Amino acid sequence: MLERVRYRVALPGDAADQGEVFHHAVMQGAAGHYSLAQREAWVSALPREAAAWAARQALFTTLVATCDGRCVGFVELDFREGRIETLYVWPALARRGIGSCLLDYAEDEMRARGIERLRIEASLTLASGLERRGWTRLGEEWVERQGERLTRIVLEKPLAPLDVVSVSPPE
Repeated sequence: MLERVRYRVALPGDAADQGEVFHHAVMQGAAGHYSLAQREAWVSALPREAAAWAARQALFTTLVATCDGRCVGFVELDFREGRIETLYVWPALARRGIGSCLLDYAEDEMRARGIERLRIEASLTLASGLERRGWTRLGEEWVERQGERLTRIVLEKPLAPLDVVSVSPPE
């Protein structure tokens, strides 16, 4: 299965799948860390419709993991701020390395643009995995969605200069 996963820059045709990946990653994948009310508030923040995700592709460089032509994971990058805006993987495929490959790809893209430090406001679902990958916890914050308080962890990671690392998208 995983040998069929490919990584690339998102295309407009990926937008509908992105909406589904986001919805299911939050509703199913985050169930162990957030209540149903919190997850429903979280998914209400971003529409499920393809048009919304296509518009986000114009705001953020989006890298996708695809399997059999369908987007099964994605990461959105904010080069201006040196941030990872979002990272989601289809819940049935979680913990199989797809998110890690997307992060490696994201780090390479950031490094190629001269970003020296990467930042993310991660969900409780994602934070511990990032810390195992060398990210440093800066603190905890929360956002409010439809009256629900969602805790997230602020993390950052220094990026080695390009001359120390070879840049290539994952296969």
